[in-house]
Amino acid sequence: MIRKPSEMESEVRERMRGGEGSVTFRHMFKKEAFTAPVRLCAALTLPPGCGIGAHQHLTEDEIYIITKGSGILDDGETKTRVSVGDAVLTGKGESHAVHNDGDEPLEIMAIIVCYPE
Repeated sequence: MIRKPSEMESEVRERMRGGEGSVTFRHMFKKEAFTAPVRLCAALTLPPGCGIGAHQHLTEDEIYIITKGSGILDDGETKTRVSVGDAVLTGKGESHAVHNDGDEPLEIMAIIVCYPE
């Protein structure tokens, strides 16, 4: 299946997970398109000063791939600068938050895969 950008649904979420600002989601594929237990496959855009608050992944793994800009990822223990090309995996009950402290938008490919039931 090929999906062109003009076919992708977009939405804006305010103060996501208690974070600051507005995060724009561009859904590459909605979960109904998958046979496997995938909950999210989207490009996220966080403008400067925007962030996604701390949240836990109990029954799923989330992958972030940074495609533009940079920011600070907080895994609950360490705050680490992430930038283009970095990949982050969060799951097994771990939590994370991300904040764009830069001057340009932070773009992240986000994929959430659910554990088998």
